[in-house]
Amino acid sequence: MEMSQTDGRMEGWLYTIRHNRFGLQFSRKRYFLLLDNNLKSFRSVPSDHNEEPDRRASLDCCIRVTDNGRESFHRIKILFIFTLYNTSNHLDQLKLGASSPEEAAKWIRSLQDASQKGFPFPDCEFVSHAEKGLVKLDLSKRTRRKVSVDWTNYSSLNVETIAPDVIAPSPWKIFGCQNGLRLFKEAKDWDSRGKHWDDHPAVMAVGVIDGTSEDIFNTLMSLDPLRSEWDFCFYKGSVVEHLDGHTDIINVQLYSDWLPWGMNRRDLLLRRYWRREEDGTYVILCHSVYHKKCPPRRGYVRACVKSGGYVVAPVSKGKQSLVKHMVAIDWRSWNLYMRPSSSRSITIRVVERLAALREMFKAKQGHGFAEFVSGEFLETKSCLSKVNIRPVITEAKRVDLELVKADEMEKPSSARHSLMDLNDVSDEFFDVPEPSEFDSLIDNSPFSQGHSQLKIPSPAGIVKKLQDLANNKKGYMDLQEVGMDDKSAFFYGATLQKDPNLTMSCSWATADPSTFLIRGENYLKDRQKVKANETLMQMIGADWISSNKREDDLGGRLGGLVQEYAAKGGPEFFFIVNMQVPGSAMYSLALYYMLKTPLEEHPLLESFVNGDDAYRNSRFKLIPHISKGSWIVKQSVGKKACLVGQALEVRYTRGKNYLELDVDVGSSTVARGVTNLVLGYLTNLVIEMAFLIQANTENELPELLLGTCRLNYLDVSKSVQER
Repeated sequence: MEMSQTDGRMEGWLYTIRHNRFGLQFSRKRYFLLLDNNLKSFRSVPSDHNEEPDRRASLDCCIRVTDNGRESFHRIKILFIFTLYNTSNHLDQLKLGASSPEEAAKWIRSLQDASQKGFPFPDCEFVSHAEKGLVKLDLSKRTRRKVSVDWTNYSSLNVETIAPDVIAPSPWKIFGCQNGLRLFKEAKDWDSRGKHWDDHPAVMAVGVIDGTSEDIFNTLMSLDPLRSEWDFCFYKGSVVEHLDGHTDIINVQLYSDWLPWGMNRRDLLLRRYWRREEDGTYVILCHSVYHKKCPPRRGYVRACVKSGGYVVAPVSKGKQSLVKHMVAIDWRSWNLYMRPSSSRSITIRVVERLAALREMFKAKQGHGFAEFVSGEFLETKSCLSKVNIRPVITEAKRVDLELVKADEMEKPSSARHSLMDLNDVSDEFFDVPEPSEFDSLIDNSPFSQGHSQLKIPSPAGIVKKLQDLANNKKGYMDLQEVGMDDKSAFFYGATLQKDPNLTMSCSWATADPSTFLIRGENYLKDRQKVKANETLMQMIGADWISSNKREDDLGGRLGGLVQEYAAKGGPEFFFIVNMQVPGSAMYSLALYYMLKTPLEEHPLLESFVNGDDAYRNSRFKLIPHISKGSWIVKQSVGKKACLVGQALEVRYTRGKNYLELDVDVGSSTVARGVTNLVLGYLTNLVIEMAFLIQANTENELPELLLGTCRLNYLDVSKSVQER
C-alpha cells in the first residue's frame, strides 16, 4: 500500500475497523492525511491540497495511540491494527489498520508525535451523542498548560540500532561455525567459560540475511505450506487460539526424516509472542504450553520448548538483517535410547535452518514469500469468527471515535453526520469488500468457491461468551504456572521482605546504580550516556499484593508506611511506583522511595510532582534489566529505557507527602504479552529496575536516578491477598 512521509506530513491508505450491529468486525479502505496535528480522511487520493476531506479531527495531548498487533480480515487479509483513543473516555476511539507492520509503526509514531505537538489542552474531551452513536471533538477555547514539554524529544529518528541502557555481560559463548552461521550456547553463571553442556542446552545461531527485517518477519510468522521451502523441520502448522494481536497459541508438526533413525515424530504446542522495536527490530518468542483444545495427538511425541525464538535486526541501512535464532528444547526421549549429545545435535540441527532461510532469500533476491497470506489463520482450530464476534449487548454501549465532517469544524449544526452514515444495513451485515479490493480478494481467496457465510451469534452463544469473559477463562496454561494462597492482614509498604544479602527468595534489595546508563552533562551535544553513580531517593519498602481488582493509591491507605510518616508531621516525601500486573489475579508490585531533603531543593523532581499528567507521561522513565533468568525472558523485557506514560496507562495520585504512580501493565497488548511470559518464569528470575525523570534541556542535565530495586525470585503464591 502506497504511503509517503515527510516532516510534519504523513499520508497513505489505511483501513477503518468497526463493528456492525451484530457485533461483527468489518473494514473500509480510506485515504488518510496527517498534517501537523490535523488528521483528515478521504474516500480517494485528494487531487490537490485544497480538496475538502470527508472527515477531519485535531489531535492533542488527550489522544493516545496503542499498537494492537495483527488481525485477520476476510480470512485472507492480514492487517496490523492500532487504535486512537481519548484518555478521559476510552469508549471514544478510532481503530485503524495498515497492510504491513512497517506502515503501522510509521503511522503510530507520526500520530504520537502529532498528539504531543498539538496544544496540550487541560480540558480536552469529546462530546458524545449517544442517541446517534456519534462522537465529535470539542472545539471550545482552551488554554495552554503551565508546564511546557520539550517536543523535540518526540521527533521520529531513523536510527539503525538502539543501544541498551544497562551494562551486563553476555551469557552466550561461541562453540562453532557451520554453514556460514556462528553457533553459541548459553553459559550458566558458574560456568563463565561455557564448557559445561546441559541435557537440554540453549543454542543460538547468528547470521546475516539479504532481506528487510519486515520480509523476514513475515516469512518467519507464516505457517502455510510455503514455509517448507526453507524450514526442513516443518511439516504442518495451525493456530489453536488467537489471544490478541501480539500473541497466539500454535501447533506445529515436524517432519521425521531429519530426526535420528527410529525416533518417533514430534509436534510442538507453543505460545507465540511478537513485537517490533523502534529501530525496526522484530522479536518473536515462544515456549511450550498446555491447551485443552489441542491435546497430544496420536502417533506424535510432544516435545517441550523451554524457550525459543528469533531476533531480526536491520543492518546496512535496512537492506540486510542480522538474524538470531535460539532454541532450548526437551525432545522427550528415553534416556537409554538417546544420549545427551544426540539430543544436543538435534537442537543444533534445528537452528541450522537459519542457513536455509538465508539461501532462500538469496535465491529470491532479498524477498521472502511473494505475498504474505498467513496460512495459520486459514487452518485455525479456534475459528477467528469467535474471537472477532462481540455480543450486541456490549457493542451497544461502545461508541467509536468518529472524524468530524470538515464543514462542521467551521459551524455547529443541529443535525450531525459521521462515517457511520456511509454504511447501510446490508453493508454492515455482509461485510462486502470495496470494489477496489474485490478483484484481488476473489483471485486469492481459498474460499472463493462454496464457502459458507458467518453465522449470527445466538442468544445462548452470547450468554456463554459473557460467562466466559466473567470467569476469565484463557483456555491454556503455562507449564511453569502456579497457584496463589490467601494471606492475612498486612502493613502497606512492608509485605515484601528486604534482603540486603541477596540470599532469600521473594525479597527485595537495591540494585547497583552503576549498572544503568543515563544522560550525561553533554548529552545534547554528543548523545553519550554515562554510568549512574547514585540515587536521589532511598528505597525503604515494597509490597507484593494480589487482589481481584486494581489496588490504587496504596500510599493514602491508613496504617501504611506513608501515612505513618505523615502522622508524625516530618519533612519526608515519598515516591511510590505501583506496577499493576494482570494474571490469574491482579498483582500489585509497589516500590516505596523516600526523599529526606525538601522537595524544593530538586527542581526537576518538583516540576514532575506538581506538574500535570501530560508532562509526567512525557518524562517518567523506567530502565528494566533481568540480571538472572532465561534468555527468552531477557529478550522479551530488554534493556532499553522506556517512557512509561507513553506506553502504558498511568494514574497519578498526589497526596500530602507522596506521589503515587499506578501503572496498568495490562493496558498495552505488547506489555501484556511480556508480562504473561515473565509470570511463567517468575520464581527463577532476578529483576532489576531503575527509575528516573528524563532530562530534556541543558539546565536539567545530567540525569539522576530516583531509585533502583532488585527483586529476587518473586513467587505469586507468596503474594499477600488483599481482602
